[in-house]
Amino acid sequence: MTGKTSPAAKKPAPAAAKKKAAPAPKEGAAPKEGAAPKEEAPPKEEAAPKQEAPAAAAAEPPAPEHPPEQPPAPTDESAPIPTEAGAEAAPAPAEGSPAPPAEPPAPEPKVEKPKEEPPSCPLSLAVEEVSENSFTLTWKAPEQTGRAGLDGYVVEICKDGKLPKIRMPRHLRETYIRRVGDAVNIMIPFQGKPQPEVSWSKGGQPLDSSRINIRTTARDTIFYIRQAQRTDSGKYELTVRINGAEDKATLDIQVVEPPGPPQNLKLVDVWGFNVALEWTPPADNGNAEIKGYRVQKSDKKSGKWFTVLERCTRTSCTISDLIIGNTYSFRVFSENICGLSDSAAVASGVAHIEKTKTTYQPEKIPQRDMMEPPKFTQPLTDRTTTRGYSTHLFCSVRGFPQPKIIWLKNQMEIREDPKYIALIDQGVCSLEIRKPGPFDGGVYTCKAVNPLGEASVDCRLDVKVPK
Repeated sequence: MTGKTSPAAKKPAPAAAKKKAAPAPKEGAAPKEGAAPKEEAPPKEEAAPKQEAPAAAAAEPPAPEHPPEQPPAPTDESAPIPTEAGAEAAPAPAEGSPAPPAEPPAPEPKVEKPKEEPPSCPLSLAVEEVSENSFTLTWKAPEQTGRAGLDGYVVEICKDGKLPKIRMPRHLRETYIRRVGDAVNIMIPFQGKPQPEVSWSKGGQPLDSSRINIRTTARDTIFYIRQAQRTDSGKYELTVRINGAEDKATLDIQVVEPPGPPQNLKLVDVWGFNVALEWTPPADNGNAEIKGYRVQKSDKKSGKWFTVLERCTRTSCTISDLIIGNTYSFRVFSENICGLSDSAAVASGVAHIEKTKTTYQPEKIPQRDMMEPPKFTQPLTDRTTTRGYSTHLFCSVRGFPQPKIIWLKNQMEIREDPKYIALIDQGVCSLEIRKPGPFDGGVYTCKAVNPLGEASVDCRLDVKVPK
Protein backbone atom coordinates (compact mmCIF):
# COMPACT_ATOMS: atom_id res chain seq x y z
CA MET A 1 0.00 0.00 0.00
CA THR A 2 1.05 3.67 -0.32
CA GLY A 3 1.65 5.74 2.81
CA LYS A 4 3.70 8.44 4.37
CA THR A 5 6.84 7.87 6.35
CA SER A 6 6.34 6.21 9.72
CA PRO A 7 7.72 7.77 12.94
CA ALA A 8 10.32 5.01 13.17
CA ALA A 9 11.47 5.83 9.66
CA LYS A 10 11.86 9.51 10.36
CA LYS A 11 14.35 9.14 13.21
CA PRO A 12 17.50 8.44 11.13
CA ALA A 13 16.52 11.06 8.50
CA PRO A 14 14.80 14.15 9.90
CA ALA A 15 14.10 15.45 6.38
CA ALA A 16 11.59 12.62 5.85
CA ALA A 17 8.83 14.37 7.84
CA LYS A 18 7.41 17.87 7.73
CA LYS A 19 8.95 20.22 10.27
CA LYS A 20 9.74 23.88 10.70
CA ALA A 21 13.20 25.33 10.21
CA ALA A 22 15.31 25.10 13.37
CA PRO A 23 16.91 28.27 14.79
CA ALA A 24 20.34 26.88 14.02
CA PRO A 25 21.18 24.45 11.17
CA LYS A 26 22.35 21.02 12.15
CA GLU A 27 25.85 19.88 11.62
CA GLY A 28 26.58 19.12 7.96
CA ALA A 29 23.42 20.89 6.69
CA ALA A 30 23.91 23.84 4.33
CA PRO A 31 21.82 26.99 4.93
CA LYS A 32 19.06 27.55 2.46
CA GLU A 33 19.93 29.97 -0.31
CA GLY A 34 18.55 33.43 0.31
CA ALA A 35 17.79 32.85 4.02
CA ALA A 36 18.99 35.47 6.55
CA PRO A 37 21.72 34.19 8.89
CA LYS A 38 20.76 33.88 12.54
CA GLU A 39 22.82 33.98 15.69
CA GLU A 40 24.51 30.75 16.36
CA ALA A 41 24.02 29.12 19.72
CA PRO A 42 27.15 28.53 21.80
CA PRO A 43 28.75 25.24 20.81
CA LYS A 44 27.78 22.31 22.93
CA GLU A 45 29.61 19.14 23.58
CA GLU A 46 29.05 16.81 20.68
CA ALA A 47 26.87 13.86 21.47
CA ALA A 48 26.91 10.52 19.72
CA PRO A 49 24.38 10.46 16.88
CA LYS A 50 21.23 8.52 17.61
CA GLN A 51 21.49 6.68 14.30
CA GLU A 52 24.56 4.77 15.46
CA ALA A 53 22.93 3.49 18.65
CA PRO A 54 21.02 0.63 16.98
CA ALA A 55 24.18 -0.53 15.22
CA ALA A 56 26.17 -0.55 18.46
CA ALA A 57 23.42 -2.37 20.28
CA ALA A 58 23.19 -4.94 17.54
CA ALA A 59 26.90 -5.72 17.83
CA GLU A 60 26.63 -6.84 21.48
CA PRO A 61 25.02 -10.21 22.29
CA PRO A 62 21.62 -9.86 24.00
CA ALA A 63 21.42 -10.39 27.75
CA PRO A 64 19.65 -13.50 29.01
CA GLU A 65 15.98 -13.15 29.88
CA HIS A 66 16.49 -14.10 33.59
CA PRO A 67 19.68 -13.24 35.56
CA PRO A 68 21.48 -16.18 37.14
CA GLU A 69 20.26 -16.99 40.61
CA GLN A 70 22.44 -15.83 43.53
CA PRO A 71 23.28 -18.36 46.24
CA PRO A 72 21.24 -17.89 49.46
CA ALA A 73 22.88 -15.79 52.12
CA PRO A 74 24.21 -17.76 55.10
CA THR A 75 22.31 -17.38 58.39
CA ASP A 76 25.17 -17.84 60.80
CA GLU A 77 27.01 -14.93 62.30
CA SER A 78 30.18 -15.75 60.36
CA ALA A 79 28.53 -14.97 57.03
CA PRO A 80 30.30 -12.30 54.98
CA ILE A 81 28.73 -8.85 54.84
CA PRO A 82 27.57 -7.87 51.32
CA THR A 83 29.15 -4.81 49.76
CA GLU A 84 27.37 -1.89 48.17
CA ALA A 85 27.56 -3.55 44.75
CA GLY A 86 25.69 -6.58 46.08
CA ALA A 87 28.73 -8.87 46.13
CA GLU A 88 29.92 -10.73 49.20
CA ALA A 89 32.97 -9.31 50.98
CA ALA A 90 35.87 -11.73 51.24
CA PRO A 91 36.98 -12.70 54.82
CA ALA A 92 40.07 -10.86 56.08
CA PRO A 93 43.23 -12.92 55.70
CA ALA A 94 45.16 -13.97 58.76
CA GLU A 95 48.02 -11.79 59.81
CA GLY A 96 51.16 -12.69 57.95
CA SER A 97 49.42 -14.97 55.48
CA PRO A 98 49.53 -14.23 51.71
CA ALA A 99 46.48 -12.70 50.09
CA PRO A 100 44.24 -15.24 48.24
CA PRO A 101 44.27 -15.01 44.41
CA ALA A 102 41.43 -13.17 42.78
CA GLU A 103 38.81 -15.37 41.11
CA PRO A 104 38.48 -14.91 37.33
CA PRO A 105 35.16 -13.40 36.18
CA ALA A 106 32.58 -15.87 34.93
CA PRO A 107 32.24 -15.83 31.10
CA GLU A 108 29.10 -14.25 29.75
CA PRO A 109 26.66 -16.74 28.15
CA LYS A 110 26.69 -16.63 24.36
CA VAL A 111 23.32 -16.42 22.69
CA GLU A 112 23.23 -17.37 19.03
CA LYS A 113 21.14 -15.09 16.89
CA PRO A 114 18.67 -16.79 14.51
CA LYS A 115 19.57 -16.29 10.90
CA GLU A 116 16.99 -14.14 9.17
CA GLU A 117 16.65 -13.19 5.55
CA PRO A 118 16.66 -9.42 4.93
CA PRO A 119 13.53 -7.89 3.38
CA SER A 120 13.48 -6.59 -0.17
CA CYS A 121 13.51 -2.87 -0.95
CA PRO A 122 10.32 -0.78 -0.85
CA LEU A 123 8.45 -0.14 -4.08
CA SER A 124 7.37 3.03 -5.94
CA LEU A 125 9.34 5.53 -3.86
CA ALA A 126 8.19 9.07 -4.69
CA VAL A 127 8.58 12.63 -3.35
CA GLU A 128 5.36 14.56 -2.72
CA GLU A 129 4.19 17.77 -1.00
CA VAL A 130 7.45 19.67 -1.16
CA SER A 131 7.36 22.94 0.86
CA GLU A 132 9.94 25.51 1.85
CA ASN A 133 11.42 23.52 4.70
CA SER A 134 9.93 19.97 4.41
CA PHE A 135 8.82 17.29 2.01
CA THR A 136 6.86 14.04 2.12
CA LEU A 137 8.00 10.62 0.87
CA THR A 138 5.58 7.88 -0.20
CA TRP A 139 6.29 4.26 -1.04
CA LYS A 140 4.73 0.82 -1.14
CA ALA A 141 5.54 -2.12 1.10
CA PRO A 142 8.24 -4.50 -0.23
CA GLU A 143 7.35 -7.79 -1.86
CA GLN A 144 9.34 -9.81 0.70
CA THR A 145 9.27 -8.80 4.40
CA GLY A 146 11.45 -11.59 5.78
CA ARG A 147 10.61 -14.17 8.40
CA ALA A 148 10.40 -11.69 11.33
CA GLY A 149 8.36 -9.05 9.49
CA LEU A 150 9.08 -5.32 9.27
CA ASP A 151 10.07 -3.18 12.27
CA GLY A 152 10.09 0.04 10.24
CA TYR A 153 11.93 1.86 7.47
CA VAL A 154 15.27 3.66 7.36
CA VAL A 155 15.15 6.86 5.28
CA GLU A 156 18.37 8.35 3.93
CA ILE A 157 18.90 11.74 2.37
CA CYS A 158 21.51 12.77 -0.17
CA LYS A 159 22.84 16.16 -1.12
CA ASP A 160 21.00 17.86 -3.97
CA GLY A 161 22.40 17.13 -7.43
CA LYS A 162 23.59 13.48 -7.04
CA LEU A 163 22.52 9.91 -7.80
CA PRO A 164 20.79 9.81 -11.21
CA LYS A 165 19.29 6.31 -11.33
CA ILE A 166 17.10 4.51 -13.89
CA ARG A 167 14.60 2.06 -12.36
CA MET A 168 14.25 -0.38 -15.25
CA PRO A 169 11.22 -2.69 -14.66
CA ARG A 170 12.03 -6.36 -14.44
CA HIS A 171 10.00 -7.41 -17.50
CA LEU A 172 11.93 -4.89 -19.63
CA ARG A 173 15.33 -6.28 -18.69
CA GLU A 174 14.78 -9.03 -21.25
CA THR A 175 13.73 -8.76 -24.88
CA TYR A 176 10.35 -7.01 -25.15
CA ILE A 177 8.35 -8.84 -27.87
CA ARG A 178 5.35 -7.36 -29.68
CA ARG A 179 3.43 -8.34 -32.82
CA VAL A 180 3.29 -6.24 -35.95
CA GLY A 181 0.49 -3.65 -35.65
CA ASP A 182 0.40 -3.71 -31.83
CA ALA A 183 1.04 -0.57 -29.80
CA VAL A 184 4.25 -0.22 -27.77
CA ASN A 185 3.64 1.77 -24.58
CA ILE A 186 6.50 1.57 -22.05
CA MET A 187 7.05 3.67 -18.91
CA ILE A 188 10.50 3.66 -17.28
CA PRO A 189 10.84 5.47 -13.92
CA PHE A 190 14.03 7.22 -12.80
CA GLN A 191 15.21 9.40 -9.95
CA GLY A 192 17.55 12.33 -9.50
CA LYS A 193 17.58 15.93 -8.43
CA PRO A 194 17.68 18.52 -9.83
CA GLN A 195 15.56 17.62 -12.83
CA PRO A 196 17.69 15.09 -14.84
CA GLU A 197 18.34 15.46 -18.53
CA VAL A 198 16.77 12.47 -20.36
CA SER A 199 17.74 11.37 -23.87
CA TRP A 200 16.90 8.39 -26.13
CA SER A 201 18.90 6.99 -29.05
CA LYS A 202 19.05 3.93 -31.29
CA GLY A 203 22.39 2.80 -32.61
CA GLY A 204 23.90 6.10 -31.51
CA GLN A 205 21.37 8.09 -33.60
CA PRO A 206 18.38 10.16 -32.43
CA LEU A 207 14.95 8.54 -32.67
CA ASP A 208 12.55 9.07 -35.57
CA SER A 209 9.97 11.42 -34.03
CA SER A 210 7.48 10.63 -36.82
CA ARG A 211 7.15 7.07 -35.51
CA ILE A 212 8.24 7.19 -31.86
CA ASN A 213 6.78 9.54 -29.25
CA ILE A 214 8.73 10.28 -26.06
CA ARG A 215 7.14 12.01 -23.06
CA THR A 216 9.27 12.74 -20.01
CA THR A 217 8.12 13.88 -16.57
CA ALA A 218 10.04 14.57 -13.38
CA ARG A 219 9.90 10.90 -12.38
CA ASP A 220 9.58 8.78 -15.56
CA THR A 221 9.87 8.67 -19.32
CA ILE A 222 7.29 7.11 -21.65
CA PHE A 223 8.24 5.37 -24.93
CA TYR A 224 5.25 5.06 -27.29
CA ILE A 225 4.72 3.63 -30.80
CA ARG A 226 1.14 3.60 -32.13
CA GLN A 227 1.55 0.68 -34.57
CA ALA A 228 4.76 -1.30 -34.35
CA GLN A 229 6.56 -2.44 -37.49
CA ARG A 230 9.41 -4.91 -37.88
CA THR A 231 11.77 -2.00 -38.60
CA ASP A 232 11.12 -0.78 -35.04
CA SER A 233 13.02 -3.79 -33.69
CA GLY A 234 16.40 -3.09 -32.12
CA LYS A 235 18.14 -1.82 -29.00
CA TYR A 236 17.23 1.63 -27.67
CA GLU A 237 19.57 3.43 -25.25
CA LEU A 238 18.14 5.57 -22.43
CA THR A 239 20.48 8.06 -20.70
CA VAL A 240 19.75 10.14 -17.58
CA ARG A 241 22.29 12.93 -16.76
CA ILE A 242 22.75 15.32 -13.82
CA ASN A 243 25.75 17.66 -13.86
CA GLY A 244 28.07 15.24 -15.61
CA ALA A 245 26.85 12.14 -13.69
CA GLU A 246 24.75 9.74 -15.78
CA ASP A 247 23.02 6.38 -15.77
CA LYS A 248 22.22 4.29 -18.84
CA ALA A 249 19.79 1.48 -19.66
CA THR A 250 19.06 -0.53 -22.81
CA LEU A 251 15.57 -1.43 -24.07
CA ASP A 252 15.59 -4.37 -26.53
CA ILE A 253 12.41 -4.48 -28.66
CA GLN A 254 11.56 -7.31 -31.07
CA VAL A 255 8.54 -6.87 -33.37
CA VAL A 256 7.43 -10.20 -34.85
CA GLU A 257 4.75 -11.64 -37.14
CA PRO A 258 3.74 -15.14 -38.37
CA PRO A 259 6.34 -16.81 -40.63
CA GLY A 260 6.02 -17.70 -44.27
CA PRO A 261 5.22 -21.26 -45.44
CA PRO A 262 7.95 -23.88 -45.90
CA GLN A 263 9.54 -24.23 -49.32
CA ASN A 264 10.16 -27.12 -51.73
CA LEU A 265 7.84 -29.67 -50.10
CA LYS A 266 8.38 -33.01 -51.84
CA LEU A 267 6.87 -36.47 -51.64
CA VAL A 268 10.11 -38.45 -51.56
CA ASP A 269 8.97 -42.08 -51.34
CA VAL A 270 5.93 -44.32 -50.86
CA TRP A 271 6.27 -47.90 -49.64
CA GLY A 272 3.83 -50.23 -47.95
CA PHE A 273 1.77 -48.12 -45.54
CA ASN A 274 4.43 -45.36 -45.27
CA VAL A 275 5.25 -42.01 -46.92
CA ALA A 276 8.45 -39.90 -46.68
CA LEU A 277 8.32 -36.06 -46.96
CA GLU A 278 11.05 -33.40 -47.21
CA TRP A 279 11.02 -29.57 -47.29
CA THR A 280 13.20 -26.49 -46.63
CA PRO A 281 12.73 -23.64 -44.07
CA PRO A 282 10.58 -20.64 -45.05
CA ALA A 283 12.13 -17.64 -46.76
CA ASP A 284 10.68 -15.32 -44.07
CA ASN A 285 10.74 -16.47 -40.43
CA GLY A 286 8.64 -13.50 -39.24
CA ASN A 287 11.62 -11.98 -37.37
CA ALA A 288 11.49 -14.84 -34.83
CA GLU A 289 12.95 -18.30 -34.43
CA ILE A 290 11.07 -21.18 -36.11
CA LYS A 291 9.74 -23.40 -33.31
CA GLY A 292 8.75 -26.29 -35.60
CA TYR A 293 6.47 -27.49 -38.38
CA ARG A 294 2.94 -28.93 -38.44
CA VAL A 295 2.34 -31.77 -40.94
CA GLN A 296 -1.18 -32.68 -42.13
CA LYS A 297 -2.68 -35.32 -44.42
CA SER A 298 -5.92 -35.45 -46.40
CA ASP A 299 -7.74 -38.50 -47.76
CA LYS A 300 -9.09 -38.02 -51.25
CA LYS A 301 -12.40 -39.65 -50.29
CA SER A 302 -13.21 -37.27 -47.39
CA GLY A 303 -11.21 -34.19 -48.42
CA LYS A 304 -10.60 -33.25 -44.75
CA TRP A 305 -7.19 -32.35 -43.31
CA PHE A 306 -5.89 -34.12 -40.20
CA THR A 307 -2.74 -33.27 -38.21
CA VAL A 308 -0.25 -36.12 -38.00
CA LEU A 309 2.76 -34.26 -36.53
CA GLU A 310 3.05 -31.10 -34.36
CA ARG A 311 6.17 -29.09 -33.61
CA CYS A 312 8.32 -31.26 -35.87
CA THR A 313 11.79 -29.75 -35.42
CA ARG A 314 13.31 -31.36 -38.54
CA THR A 315 12.71 -30.58 -42.22
CA SER A 316 11.74 -34.18 -43.05
CA CYS A 317 9.41 -36.81 -41.65
CA THR A 318 7.90 -40.25 -42.22
CA ILE A 319 4.13 -40.81 -41.99
CA SER A 320 3.00 -44.37 -41.25
CA ASP A 321 -0.21 -46.38 -40.70
CA LEU A 322 -1.87 -45.28 -43.92
CA ILE A 323 -4.90 -47.23 -45.19
CA ILE A 324 -4.66 -49.57 -48.16
CA GLY A 325 -6.54 -48.35 -51.19
CA ASN A 326 -6.65 -44.65 -50.15
CA THR A 327 -5.01 -41.72 -51.93
CA TYR A 328 -3.43 -39.02 -49.73
CA SER A 329 -2.29 -35.38 -50.10
CA PHE A 330 0.08 -33.64 -47.68
CA ARG A 331 0.81 -30.07 -46.51
CA VAL A 332 3.16 -28.42 -43.96
CA PHE A 333 2.87 -25.19 -41.90
CA SER A 334 5.70 -23.19 -40.29
CA GLU A 335 5.38 -22.06 -36.65
CA ASN A 336 7.11 -19.39 -34.56
CA ILE A 337 6.28 -17.49 -31.37
CA CYS A 338 3.29 -15.82 -33.12
CA GLY A 339 1.79 -19.15 -34.25
CA LEU A 340 1.35 -20.92 -37.59
CA SER A 341 2.06 -19.44 -40.99
CA ASP A 342 -0.93 -17.96 -42.80
CA SER A 343 -0.58 -20.50 -45.62
CA ALA A 344 0.91 -23.97 -46.02
CA ALA A 345 3.19 -25.68 -48.49
CA VAL A 346 1.31 -28.45 -50.37
CA ALA A 347 3.10 -31.43 -51.91
CA SER A 348 2.74 -31.56 -55.67
CA GLY A 349 2.15 -35.32 -55.88
CA VAL A 350 -0.23 -37.69 -54.13
CA ALA A 351 0.42 -41.02 -52.45
CA HIS A 352 -1.73 -44.03 -53.42
CA ILE A 353 -1.44 -46.90 -50.96
CA GLU A 354 -1.71 -50.11 -52.96
CA LYS A 355 -2.12 -53.63 -51.69
CA THR A 356 1.13 -55.50 -51.74
CA LYS A 357 1.01 -58.58 -53.95
CA THR A 358 2.51 -61.66 -52.35
CA THR A 359 2.84 -65.24 -53.64
CA TYR A 360 2.53 -68.03 -51.14
CA GLN A 361 5.25 -70.62 -51.35
CA PRO A 362 4.77 -73.58 -49.04
CA GLU A 363 7.74 -74.66 -47.07
CA LYS A 364 9.43 -77.75 -48.33
CA ILE A 365 9.51 -80.41 -45.62
CA PRO A 366 11.92 -83.30 -46.12
CA GLN A 367 10.37 -86.76 -46.21
CA ARG A 368 10.60 -88.62 -42.92
CA ASP A 369 9.95 -92.25 -42.06
CA MET A 370 7.00 -92.12 -39.68
CA MET A 371 6.69 -95.93 -39.27
CA GLU A 372 6.82 -96.95 -35.61
CA PRO A 373 5.87 -100.14 -33.74
CA PRO A 374 3.28 -99.87 -30.94
CA LYS A 375 4.47 -98.45 -27.64
CA PHE A 376 2.45 -97.75 -24.53
CA THR A 377 3.13 -94.28 -23.12
CA GLN A 378 0.74 -94.72 -20.16
CA PRO A 379 0.25 -98.23 -18.66
CA LEU A 380 -2.82 -99.66 -16.95
CA THR A 381 -3.09 -99.33 -13.16
CA ASP A 382 -4.64 -101.75 -10.65
CA ARG A 383 -8.11 -100.78 -9.51
CA THR A 384 -10.62 -101.79 -6.86
CA THR A 385 -14.35 -101.31 -7.31
CA THR A 386 -17.63 -102.27 -5.68
CA ARG A 387 -20.13 -104.69 -7.12
CA GLY A 388 -22.79 -102.94 -9.16
CA TYR A 389 -20.73 -99.75 -9.82
CA SER A 390 -19.36 -99.35 -13.36
CA THR A 391 -15.62 -98.73 -13.67
CA HIS A 392 -13.11 -97.77 -16.40
CA LEU A 393 -9.60 -98.89 -17.29
CA PHE A 394 -7.32 -96.41 -19.15
CA CYS A 395 -3.96 -96.54 -20.98
CA SER A 396 -2.19 -94.67 -23.84
CA VAL A 397 -0.41 -96.05 -26.88
CA ARG A 398 1.32 -94.70 -29.98
CA GLY A 399 2.51 -96.26 -33.23
CA PHE A 400 2.27 -95.87 -37.00
CA PRO A 401 0.33 -97.23 -38.73
CA GLN A 402 -2.29 -96.94 -36.01
CA PRO A 403 -2.19 -100.19 -34.04
CA LYS A 404 -5.17 -102.48 -33.47
CA ILE A 405 -6.28 -102.68 -29.82
CA ILE A 406 -7.26 -106.03 -28.27
CA TRP A 407 -8.57 -106.39 -24.66
CA LEU A 408 -8.15 -109.67 -22.73
CA LYS A 409 -9.40 -110.92 -19.36
CA ASN A 410 -7.33 -113.63 -17.72
CA GLN A 411 -5.62 -114.14 -21.13
CA MET A 412 -9.01 -114.59 -22.82
CA GLU A 413 -9.92 -112.12 -25.56
CA ILE A 414 -12.96 -110.02 -24.85
CA ARG A 415 -15.19 -110.12 -27.91
CA GLU A 416 -18.63 -108.70 -28.53
CA ASP A 417 -20.00 -108.62 -25.01
CA PRO A 418 -22.50 -105.92 -23.93
CA LYS A 419 -20.91 -105.89 -20.50
CA TYR A 420 -17.73 -104.33 -21.95
CA ILE A 421 -17.35 -101.17 -24.06
CA ALA A 422 -13.89 -100.59 -25.62
CA LEU A 423 -12.91 -97.18 -27.17
CA ILE A 424 -9.77 -95.51 -28.59
CA ASP A 425 -9.39 -91.74 -29.20
CA GLN A 426 -6.11 -89.99 -30.12
CA GLY A 427 -4.14 -92.94 -28.74
CA VAL A 428 -6.08 -93.14 -25.46
CA CYS A 429 -7.56 -96.59 -24.92
CA SER A 430 -10.42 -97.18 -22.47
CA LEU A 431 -12.44 -100.20 -21.35
CA GLU A 432 -15.72 -99.70 -19.49
CA ILE A 433 -16.95 -102.60 -17.30
CA ARG A 434 -20.65 -102.14 -16.65
CA LYS A 435 -21.98 -103.13 -13.17
CA PRO A 436 -19.24 -105.65 -12.39
CA GLY A 437 -19.82 -108.63 -10.13
CA PRO A 438 -17.36 -110.85 -8.24
CA PHE A 439 -16.87 -112.94 -11.40
CA ASP A 440 -15.59 -109.84 -13.30
CA GLY A 441 -12.51 -109.49 -11.14
CA GLY A 442 -9.15 -110.70 -12.48
CA VAL A 443 -6.22 -109.61 -14.69
CA TYR A 444 -7.05 -107.36 -17.69
CA THR A 445 -4.62 -106.90 -20.59
CA CYS A 446 -4.52 -104.30 -23.39
CA LYS A 447 -2.58 -105.41 -26.49
CA ALA A 448 -1.63 -103.14 -29.42
CA VAL A 449 -0.64 -104.71 -32.76
CA ASN A 450 0.52 -103.19 -36.08
CA PRO A 451 2.68 -104.52 -38.96
CA LEU A 452 5.88 -103.50 -37.13
CA GLY A 453 5.16 -105.33 -33.90
CA GLU A 454 3.02 -105.45 -30.79
CA ALA A 455 3.01 -104.35 -27.17
CA SER A 456 0.82 -105.00 -24.14
CA VAL A 457 0.13 -103.80 -20.58
CA ASP A 458 -2.06 -105.34 -17.87
CA CYS A 459 -3.58 -104.60 -14.45
CA ARG A 460 -5.61 -106.31 -11.77
CA LEU A 461 -9.26 -105.47 -10.96
CA ASP A 462 -10.76 -106.44 -7.57
CA VAL A 463 -14.55 -106.35 -7.06
CA LYS A 464 -15.66 -106.04 -3.47
CA VAL A 465 -19.01 -107.26 -2.19
CA PRO A 466 -20.58 -104.85 0.32
CA LYS A 467 -21.74 -106.42 3.62
